[in-house]
Amino acid sequence: MIRVQAENFDVGAEINALSNGNTAIGGICSFVGLVRDFQHTKDDATRVSAMTLEHYPGMTEKKLQEIEEIARNRWPLEDVLIIHRYGRMEPGENIVLVVTASAHRKAAFEACEFLMDYLKTKAPFWKLEEDEKGEGSWVDAREADDAAAQKWDPSAGS
Repeated sequence: MIRVQAENFDVGAEINALSNGNTAIGGICSFVGLVRDFQHTKDDATRVSAMTLEHYPGMTEKKLQEIEEIARNRWPLEDVLIIHRYGRMEPGENIVLVVTASAHRKAAFEACEFLMDYLKTKAPFWKLEEDEKGEGSWVDAREADDAAAQKWDPSAGS
């Protein structure tokens, strides 16, 4: 299941709803991304007072569904939940929740890690971070994120 929304979410309630009544689930793995109050730049750490995520409605959901489908085809998953927020958020707020459920823990762990690596690099979201003065700067893609996603590419010899 994919949800792209401005509203916050309750992590525990979402996990309970996903697993409720499905006794084939033997393991659940989750990742929660939060807004942090700093960004490391090449020069130093900058305080972040807010973050705004933008996306293209329709295109974003389609891409997230494609990424979810890859995970479902690669691992034996009972269920998947991806919630990604957009809009303005302050430090400490939830940004993203990825939950994978499988009969076995290894599939749940691997699929969760894969989904986060792909969301970070392939999902069409744009991040604007505001500093303490209210000045914003767009966040560039990071080589480390690209390298993490690359390890899941079967043609890369992982």
